Amino acid sequence: MKPVNIYSLTRVSDNSRLSGLERHMSGRRNYLKIKDWETDGLRRLCDTMAKTDPKTTGYNFYYSFSMPKLGKEFDLLRIGSDSLINIELKSGNTSDENILKQLIQNRYYLSAMERTVWYFTFTSDSGRLVRLSNTGRLVEADFGELCHLLNDQTDVYEDDIEDLFKEANYLISPLTDPDRFLRGDYFLTFQQRDIGSRIIRDLKYPEQKYLDKNGNIEVRGFSGYPGTGKTLLLYDIAMHLTQRDRVCIIHIGPKTPQLERLNQLLKRIDFYYAGIDLMTIASEKYRAILVDEGHRLTPAMWEQIMELAKHYKAPIILSYNSEDAVSPEERTENGTTLIESSPGFTGYKLTNRIRLSTELSAFIRALMHLTESHRRDYPSVSISYSNDKKETAILLHNLMNDSYDHIREADCEFDGIPVYSSFSREFDQVVMIIDKDFYYDDLHYLRDRRTSEKEKNLLRRSSRVSNLFHGLSRAKRRIALIIEDNPSVLDVVLRILQK
Repeated sequence: MKPVNIYSLTRVSDNSRLSGLERHMSGRRNYLKIKDWETDGLRRLCDTMAKTDPKTTGYNFYYSFSMPKLGKEFDLLRIGSDSLINIELKSGNTSDENILKQLIQNRYYLSAMERTVWYFTFTSDSGRLVRLSNTGRLVEADFGELCHLLNDQTDVYEDDIEDLFKEANYLISPLTDPDRFLRGDYFLTFQQRDIGSRIIRDLKYPEQKYLDKNGNIEVRGFSGYPGTGKTLLLYDIAMHLTQRDRVCIIHIGPKTPQLERLNQLLKRIDFYYAGIDLMTIASEKYRAILVDEGHRLTPAMWEQIMELAKHYKAPIILSYNSEDAVSPEERTENGTTLIESSPGFTGYKLTNRIRLSTELSAFIRALMHLTESHRRDYPSVSISYSNDKKETAILLHNLMNDSYDHIREADCEFDGIPVYSSFSREFDQVVMIIDKDFYYDDLHYLRDRRTSEKEKNLLRRSSRVSNLFHGLSRAKRRIALIIEDNPSVLDVVLRILQK
C-alpha cells in the first residue's frame, strides 16, 4: 500500500468516486468503505492545513492503514527517517476519554518503529486539534505546530508501508525470542488482550479466589489452532500476575535453552516440565498454576495439577490446541477432554492466526481434509516425491541445506540428519515427510495406517497425522513436503495445488 496525496483525494466530493480514486492512488487490494463524516473531516483537515501552510498540499499520507495480522488501524500516517506523525479523525461526539484511549493504544502499537512519534486527533465538527503528551495526557495543539513537524520530516518513506510492518518485527514466541519477550518487545491482538484481561480480572478477588460458586477449582482455558498466539498470551498473563504474586508454569514439552533462560531471569515465575513428580513442589506457594500445551496432558498429570491447585488454593490457567481440521479419529483428545470436562472450566477461543500466513493455513487445512472449497495459489508450498528412504534422505538433505527445518514429534536423527522438536516453537521454513502409510479415508480426511493405540499412548494419544498438522503449522514462511512411495496422496496434493 502506497501513500496518497490527501489534498488531491479530497477534491472529489462523491464518496464512491473518492473510494475508487483512493484505491488507484494507494494500490490497495479492496475499495475502502468511507462514511460521509470521514470524508468531510479529511477534507476539513486538508483545507485547514493548506491555509496554515500551502506546502502541506503536496504531502502524502498513508490513509486508513491496518497492521497485518493485528488488525490495528490508523487513519493517517506520515513516516520520515527519524519521525512519524499519526493523525486520527473524529466526529464531534467523541469524548476526550475515548480520544486519549485511542492515542495511547496507537503509541503501544507504533512503539516498535524506532522513531519519534507524534500523535494527533482532529475533531471535524469543531476543528479542534489535540495531541498526546510525553506523559500520556491530552494537550491542545494548533496547526502551526503540526505543519512545522510535517515540514521537519526528512527522507519521507513512500514505498509499500507493509514492508515496515513485517510480522517478525512484532509477532514473537517467548520460547523462540526470550530476550524480546523479557523486554516486552511484542504485541497482542485485540482478541488476545481481551481474553487475557478477562482472565486476570476474574482472578482479582479477595482472598485469592480459586473456587467457583459451586466449590469447584477455577479452570480457565483458551484454545486455538497452531499460530494463534496461545503460548505468548499464557506467558503475558503470567507476567501480569507476577506484578503482585509468584506463579508457576508447567510446560508439557522438552526443556530448551530458551526456557532455561526465562526460568533464570524471571524470579517470580518458576518453570516445571512434564515427567517430574509435581507433588515434590508442594512446599512452594503460587498465586496461579499455568499450563502450556495442555492438550498433551495425561490423566495422571491432570490429577497432580488439580491436587496442587487445592494445596496452593490457586486457579489453573491453560493453553491448548484445537484440532478441528484433523480427522476425529486422529486428534489428540486426551488433554482437551480432561480440561473441558472439568466442573470449574471456563473456556475461550483464539481464532486469529498471527504467526501462520493465510496461504499456509489454507494449504494445511486442505491437506488435512480435502474439500472442493479449497481453490487458491500456494506459492510458498513446494512438493517433492521419492520412491524410497534413500531418495528421501537425499531430498531432505538438499532442503535442509536450503535452510528448511525438518520437524518431527521429538528430537532424533533421520539417516544422520538432525531433526528438531516442534513443541511450542516456530520456524521460517519447515519440511516434513508423508510416507506410504498415510492415506485419505472416504470422508477425505488424511489418515495413517501405522499409528496403533499403543503408539498413541506413548505419544500421549498424539497420532502421526496430528503431529504432521502441528509440525507444518510451525512454519512462518514456507512449507516443503516430501511424499515417499505414495502416489495416491501425491495425486491429492497436486489436486490441492492446482487452482
